[in-house]
Amino acid sequence: MEQQAVAAPGPAVLAAFENAKGFMPVDEGLALYAAAVEAAGLGLPLLEVGTYCGRSTVLLADAARRAGVLALTVDHHRGSEEQQPGWEYHDPEVVDPVVGRMDTLPTFRRTLHAAGLEEHVVALVGRSPQVAAVWQGPLGLVFVDGGHTDEHASGDYEGWAPKVADGGLLVIHDVFPDPADGGQAPYRIYLRALESGRFAEVSVTGSLRVLRKSAPDAGRR
Repeated sequence: MEQQAVAAPGPAVLAAFENAKGFMPVDEGLALYAAAVEAAGLGLPLLEVGTYCGRSTVLLADAARRAGVLALTVDHHRGSEEQQPGWEYHDPEVVDPVVGRMDTLPTFRRTLHAAGLEEHVVALVGRSPQVAAVWQGPLGLVFVDGGHTDEHASGDYEGWAPKVADGGLLVIHDVFPDPADGGQAPYRIYLRALESGRFAEVSVTGSLRVLRKSAPDAGRR
């Protein structure tokens, strides 16, 4: 059987991804990109929760560009829990010296500018549940990579998973079945998605899980 080629970003886009601040390894980024290209074929926007400095946004934006759709990215840009001062992932370079709080929005905009992808992205600056409450349209892909507490991960799942179109993809990052490897909140929403009966696993790459949403009566006789 002939294998279908997996979509991959061009060298310039991959370099922009690797040069951006962020935590996603390359193999997971490539899996996200392939999922985004596939989902963009539905002709619907691609959305991520958790922009940070735009590392993964570069991949979604290029996939959106290829298909003539938009990439949407949701973040309040004040940093998640583990990025605050005194925590492991804190980066003092993204602290606003005027207000004394994290502000990743300027760095994110520079990331997109360097990649030449600004016109393909809409940045939704706000908290995920608030944005989800006012977003009405269906989405080809939702990538959940926001706060890693149960409160925030559950809010992201409950707010955005219902907006994935039938046949669209739900992608969840930092899924660690073993607590020794990382926090469990993303793993718990991953299990919720599977247990709902509406999502089936498509692929696993590192801590990245890609799930497809089925129609409500799929599998029924």
